[in-house]
Formats: sequence, structure tokens, C-alpha cells
Amino acid sequence: MRAVKRSWTAVLSASAVTVGLSVAMATPAGAVGGPCGQSGGGSLGSSGSSGSSGSTGTLIGSLGSGSLGSATGSLANSLPWIIGSPDGALPVLTGRTKAIEMVTGPGSPNESIEKYSVSGTDLGIMWDNGQGQVLMAFGDTVGDCDEPGTQWRSNALFRSSDTTLSDGMRIDSSPLAPPPAVNFSKQVIDGLLNLPLGSLEFTVIPTAGVEVDGVQYVRFMSVRSWGAPGEWMTNYSAIARSDDNGDTWDVVVPTVRVNLDPMDPEFPDGIVPPAFSSHNENWQMSAFVPDRGDGFVYEFGTPSGRSGSARLARVPATLDAMEDPTKYEYWTGTDWSSTIADAEPVIKAPVSELSVQWNDYLGKYIAMYTDVGGLKIRQADHPWGPWSGTETLISAITLPSLYGGFMHPWATGQYLYFVLTTWDRYNVIYMRTDLSRVDRMKSAEQVDRPDPAQTGEQKLLRFDMPEDLPETEDSPETEDLPETEDLPETEDLPEEE
Repeated sequence: MRAVKRSWTAVLSASAVTVGLSVAMATPAGAVGGPCGQSGGGSLGSSGSSGSSGSTGTLIGSLGSGSLGSATGSLANSLPWIIGSPDGALPVLTGRTKAIEMVTGPGSPNESIEKYSVSGTDLGIMWDNGQGQVLMAFGDTVGDCDEPGTQWRSNALFRSSDTTLSDGMRIDSSPLAPPPAVNFSKQVIDGLLNLPLGSLEFTVIPTAGVEVDGVQYVRFMSVRSWGAPGEWMTNYSAIARSDDNGDTWDVVVPTVRVNLDPMDPEFPDGIVPPAFSSHNENWQMSAFVPDRGDGFVYEFGTPSGRSGSARLARVPATLDAMEDPTKYEYWTGTDWSSTIADAEPVIKAPVSELSVQWNDYLGKYIAMYTDVGGLKIRQADHPWGPWSGTETLISAITLPSLYGGFMHPWATGQYLYFVLTTWDRYNVIYMRTDLSRVDRMKSAEQVDRPDPAQTGEQKLLRFDMPEDLPETEDSPETEDLPETEDLPETEDLPEEE
């Protein structure tokens, strides 16, 4: 380990979307905490674009004049399940899957606090930007938990050109807020609703990214309310576009998929364009697979929350097609249809926060996601499947707080690299799985593989805190892993300096 330092038929206008969504205002579930250990109270005040122009100590500009409240309550209703302060505890595991380092937060070699004012965040969705970098999009992000508002942002973005995947992931840069902010990763994607924070659009979270002809696209969801852990309701999902490698983003309004049923008696008269299809509920979160030579980008869609199935669409890998919903086709189970209602599940529920990519070592597509049992993968010869049974990479018994596994787009060969978040520490962990110890599953193999925690393969030995990690290039796992098969791989690790 490296040294540790501290277009449907008519374009839908944004105003029409706002009118349609205004009938869906919901009261969030009772909150029990937040990413800085909030316990309730505090004033939410008003918000424009939710903090895209933050500064150290304050969130300026787009937040307007309202107070975000104190660090003891400002975000309690926004992220109700998070009850611990962000920290850098690194889990030490036996078996084929290892934690390499923290990408963000205390103890991260990327110094995300000092360089980007990111002390706590999640997800870390990755894609190749076509320019020699991997872009990494995060969800709700906090900075200094002692400052009013905790320097909260709905999302943030990092860039990395690190091609040596075996020893961690170095971050090159992040879109920063302008002065007077100092070293502050700005919110990059704003929603369409200029409404008070917490009243309708709690947050705007990226769910997938892909590059097409030099342009970056991100599918994001607008969260309307939080429910029980693992459940939430969205206003809509949409695609945002960046022509400057992620510095600035614009919502592509024709791609908005509003999560409302036009047959609802409260739905406003006259507002029934295709964007309000009741089938949009199945496309609130996504996973993109870039064009691998057949001329299509594939998009998997799931509902909001973590209890739905995954469906599949494809679109020609061109800029015009990506931004025109009429160009999307949906897998029916046997063929492709231009009608969204014809889409049939390709991966059965429950699946959410999905990551899908081709893996050269297995010679299969891998679908990675979390469910109540932990971090799972399935394998298939084609994006439309059929998909195999599951194999658990990290058991919920081992890490019950895990969610959001996203694969590194440059991962090749024997080792699969990915990131994972744990909600109790609320930071992103860089992980590795030895694929030589994963079954090569045929599509016909629908039997789920045993949980590694139940078989005894996987155990949580301890958590290493940042101050406990050695200032060396050595992996922190080695001292407590006497069995050779559980030792970290060394052939692809760099020599010690």
C-alpha cells in the first residue's frame, strides 16, 4: 500500500417538468442521522442549485439567503440512515476479496479532505472518458462537519489517469468551486427544480456515466423523499452532458423520465407528454455499457430504491441518439422494441446501484450490485442475458453496511478492481477480487453460489484506522493472514521505493 497521508415528439421544457412534479411533493420519513452524525433539528432554509458554489466554511452563491443549519441537524432529513461521522477505517478481510485503500475521507492517500474538501461521500461511479482518464462521480458529499451546513453538495466528481490499478487509485483533479472557495470540489450536476432544499428535490445523485464521441454523459436521479433504509422515491431521472471533461454539465431536457403516473387524478390537466409514461418508474437509475463494436450504448434501468428488477435498452452510440428518447430500443425478452412498455426484466429483483461491464478474464459480461445478502455478481455472454446465478464477493454478514459496488473500467486480467461504500463510515473503499477464485458460470447455471462468510472463506479480521496503517508500500492485510491463499497478490504490485 502506498504511504498513507492525512427527443420524444416534442421537447419538454424545464418549466413543464416543474409543473408536473409540483403535485408530487412528499414528506420525508423521520430522520435519525446524517453523514456528520446529525441527530435532528436545524434549519434547512432555501436552496437554488444545492450548493454548487460552496466555499470553505460556507455554501455561497446558489444557496440563497436561507440557513442550512448547524452540523448537528442540517442534513438529518436528507440522509436519514447515516449515523456515524465519516472515517477512514479500512476493513481487513480473508478470502479472495481485499480492501486496498480508502479513495476518499480520512486516511485516503488522495488527501480528499485537504485537496477537495471531501471528508465523506459515496458511490464513486466510474467510466472511461476517452481521453486517458477515468471519471468518478460521487453522491451526497460533505466537507468540514464542524462548519454550518457541513459543506454539503449533492454530488462531486474526481478524475484519475492512474493506470497501475494494483496499488490504489490516485486522483489527478476535481472540478473546483471558484474563489473565494479554496480546494473545494463543487457540485457539478444541478437538478431542474429551483425549490427550497428538502421540499421536493432533496438531492441529485449520479447513477451511471459513459463517453460518446468525446462528450461525457451522466444519468442522474432527483430524489423526492427518503423512506426506510434502502428505499426512496424519485421525481425523475435525466441525462446531463459535459463538453469540457466534467467541469460543467447541462441537463438534456428531452431525456427526462418523470416518475409520475399520468393517470393519477392529481396529475395536472394537459401535461401528458411521453416523458410522463408510467413505465418511467423502471428507469430511474442506470448502468451504461459503452459501445464495444456493434455501434450501440447499452443502458440498464432500475426503479428507485433497492427492490426492483433491471431492464435493458440500447441506443446508437452517437450524440444525437443519446439525447433523443425516440432512438432508444428496449429488450422484450426475445427482440428489440421502440416501446418502453415492452421492456422485460433481464435481471430479477432485487437489484439496484448496478454496474455492468465486459470482463476479458472471464470472457463474460459482469453485473455487479448489492442486495440484502451483500455484494453480488452475475455473468452473461450478452447484455440481454440470460444472466447466471449470483456469486457473492462480499457478504452482508461480513460488512452489513456495504452498498454501491462499481467496477473500474480499466480492470483487466485476473483481478477485478471496484469501489464500495459503507454507510456507517460514509466513504468509498477501493477493492480487489481474485477472479481465478470465482466460478466461470454459464448462463444456464441459475444456482446461486454459497455465501463466503457462511462457508468460512471470508472473515472480517479487523478495521485498520488511518493512524494504525504503516508508512510503507506493504499491504495492511499481510500480518494477520497466515494462509498462503489469503495473502495479497504480489506479482502485479510495484516494487517498494
